[in-house]
Amino acid sequence: MQQDQLLPHLFRTEYQKIIAVLCHYFGFEHIEAAEDIASDTFLTAAETWGIKGLPDNPTGWLYTVARNKATDYIRRGNRFKQKIAEGLVVDGDEPEEAEIDLSDQNITDSQLQMMFAICHPALPAGAQIGLALRILCGFGIDEIADAFLSNKDTINKRLFRAKEKLREQKVKIIFPAPAEIVGRLSIVLKTLYLLFNEGYYSSCQSLTLRKDLCLEAMRLNYLLIENKQTNLPEVNALLALMCFHASRFDARVDENGDMVRYHDQDRNLWNDELIAKGRHFLNLASKGSDAGKYHIEAAIAYWHTVKTDTAEKWENILMLYNRLLISAYSPAAALNRAYALAMVKGKEKAIVEAEKLKLDTNHLYHVLLGYLYTGVDNNSAITHLQSALKLAKTLADKNRILKDLNALQKGYNE
Repeated sequence: MQQDQLLPHLFRTEYQKIIAVLCHYFGFEHIEAAEDIASDTFLTAAETWGIKGLPDNPTGWLYTVARNKATDYIRRGNRFKQKIAEGLVVDGDEPEEAEIDLSDQNITDSQLQMMFAICHPALPAGAQIGLALRILCGFGIDEIADAFLSNKDTINKRLFRAKEKLREQKVKIIFPAPAEIVGRLSIVLKTLYLLFNEGYYSSCQSLTLRKDLCLEAMRLNYLLIENKQTNLPEVNALLALMCFHASRFDARVDENGDMVRYHDQDRNLWNDELIAKGRHFLNLASKGSDAGKYHIEAAIAYWHTVKTDTAEKWENILMLYNRLLISAYSPAAALNRAYALAMVKGKEKAIVEAEKLKLDTNHLYHVLLGYLYTGVDNNSAITHLQSALKLAKTLADKNRILKDLNALQKGYNE
């Protein structure tokens, strides 16, 4: 990898590791200091490597510099304390050396502990995801603002309030007690699930798919699997779900960056290796006695990776959506169930069920009805697609709807 590419790559892979270790050492009281030290480390690397060239071990160099900067920060703080805490420290005493452990094991432990800390119940879901993107994934404020369809000022204020809340609650960056893990884990998994979904169904105006968000969610999920205390069935089920969805990344976007709907995807582009990994984690997930939301969604995603559209495939998908709606209803699941119903029992029956949902302000509702009415009542199909176009928020969605609308109107006029 060339020098101009290496530093951005290392920033993406190592920044969040340094942040996690330093935050764990300093606590949330000094989280800004940890962020400043990590950022300054990479600034020093850019300046030094540009003059002297790359060191033999770039990652080790970054860790050494970060450790030294953290030690200097602690020494400055200790000297300040000596000056104001008269009589508590004997003159001439040197402050204790900081033990900043940047070993692989401590990095992993720190990231896990940080994951549970920022997914604290006191924070709303948006704040949890924002902190996860910033601290655990190393995303910049601009990137987070883009992901949330917001601006830098709003994101900065949101993150500031979230950090203040964690300070007020005196949240410790520690691993939960065994008795608390299951309860706390559900929030962590929900955050990772939402993080992956933000990438998979990106709300970014310029991107249909944010692979970087999806891969970060998968990386953090795998950290949970590597830990014996959190290697639980639902964790494996969530990673299986992510693997199955990620296997269709290359088929979901065309050469222009526009979304390709499932029934139009080139199935030769599906990643067989990721599908196999998904099956592996789904098998591990099945060892538990309970099958929750992630198990059902992973099973649905598995059947979507079966390349042949058999009756068995869509009947299983429909059955699983029926189970999902009972255990964890959501409008998205209801819409997807209507699509599966069309594949099993035909469009006319699916239209009746879909219209019962009455999700008139949801653009995906009108997209679905536009598809279902195509070939049944093209006038209604056009009307629904026009409604979808008005309601769609992202450029990617609008481009996809316009293509469908233009194709339908062209065929209708002919």
